[in-house]
Amino acid sequence: MVHRILAAATRAPSAGNLQPWHFVVVRRDEVKQALAEAAYGQSFVAEAPVVIVVCAEPERSAMGYGSRGRDLYCLQDTAAAIEHILLAATALGLGACWVGAFDERAAARALALSSALRPVAMVPIGQPVAEPVGQTARRPLSAVTSLVE
Repeated sequence: MVHRILAAATRAPSAGNLQPWHFVVVRRDEVKQALAEAAYGQSFVAEAPVVIVVCAEPERSAMGYGSRGRDLYCLQDTAAAIEHILLAATALGLGACWVGAFDERAAARALALSSALRPVAMVPIGQPVAEPVGQTARRPLSAVTSLVE
């Protein structure tokens, strides 16, 4: 299933098709614990059977787009890949959560990442522990939409 989820992630769109992402699949308990600590004590990160850490490779985007690629496009591209991970996990009947609140340096140390990679999100994946909560409250479409004619 992890392979299928990662394959879905690699099908995400990216600026110039540069695909500036790298996925670290974590199953080792002590590394998941270090990631949970880096995520300000979000213990569910360590409890998941697998955590996919999605990293950006800013210089890959910079090759095509300079500082805009480095500072923006690589983050947009990894966000699209993260969404593909979430959708694929859900389609497989799994639970997954986008975790963006974490200390990047601590996460990078826990994974022994190259300085060329920037951790953007952690996605703990496992069997859902509760029934789906249904639809959550959303701002009305009229509050988040503008029309220019």
